[in-house]
Amino acid sequence: MHLEFRHLRSIKAIHDEGGLARAADRLNITQSALSHQIKGLEDQVGVELFVRRSKPLRLSAAGQRLLRLADKVLPEIDAVQAEFAGLRAGRTGRLHIAIECHACFEWLFPVLEAFRKSWPDVDVDIRPGLAFDALPALQKEEVDLVVSSDPEDLPGVTFTPLFDYAPVFVASAQHPLAQKRFVEAQDFRGETLITYPVERARLDVFSQLLTPAKVEPAAIRPVELTAVILLLVASNRGVAVLPDWVVREVKYSSDYVTRPLTAAGLTRRLYAATRSEDRVKPYMADLIGLARDEAARMQAA
Repeated sequence: MHLEFRHLRSIKAIHDEGGLARAADRLNITQSALSHQIKGLEDQVGVELFVRRSKPLRLSAAGQRLLRLADKVLPEIDAVQAEFAGLRAGRTGRLHIAIECHACFEWLFPVLEAFRKSWPDVDVDIRPGLAFDALPALQKEEVDLVVSSDPEDLPGVTFTPLFDYAPVFVASAQHPLAQKRFVEAQDFRGETLITYPVERARLDVFSQLLTPAKVEPAAIRPVELTAVILLLVASNRGVAVLPDWVVREVKYSSDYVTRPLTAAGLTRRLYAATRSEDRVKPYMADLIGLARDEAARMQAA
């Protein structure tokens, strides 16, 4: 027996509508074409599928069996078709994000909350990019977007600028370096530097300042949470370097001072790295727009 989805749709339509004419209208085919289709199916299975001369037209036992199959299979087929249509239209999809910037979690969560409301059918997940090589994972389609401040020339990967930020020095208001207008690499000698627990190459204070100057702090104290870093700094247990948008509130507190790094200050840029073909997806473009808006809101605060 050669059973097709159209056969199941026809069986269900005739059952629901109670006759060939209304079922044919529902299926958008002629009544004779529908009758011919059912006759061909009955010839295949060797039994009648409907009780003839009944009003409304009723299914036979064999027809009822096919109806049960239709009720089971057709909703799943319709769901798959709707899913594929959503993918084509950019309404559904997967958005797994890796973050190479440890402080970015606090900035990204409001973005994802707004995104969730606009794109409820997009599967969103976050993977800390600090625990694995995020950009190779992006190329292998293990993740879909990487938040990074270190763009690379990678085939098939597009780095879209999100916003610029300044890494700034943070210390207790009682710290001797609080008297300076700006802080240089040499000022970190003899200091306890409180940082996020990531490799040095991913910390701005090392990649942009200390490593080029070949300066080593007296000690490095890794701390997971920004709030704890600031608590330790306020207690004069060490100094830190954090993005300016992270310390936008503490710079008004009498417990802290924030100072630029070097006389000219340092500026870094954060990027959204995506596979080039994914950059044009509507939900991807919207997420990047939301990220930029949230960054502008934080920097204006």
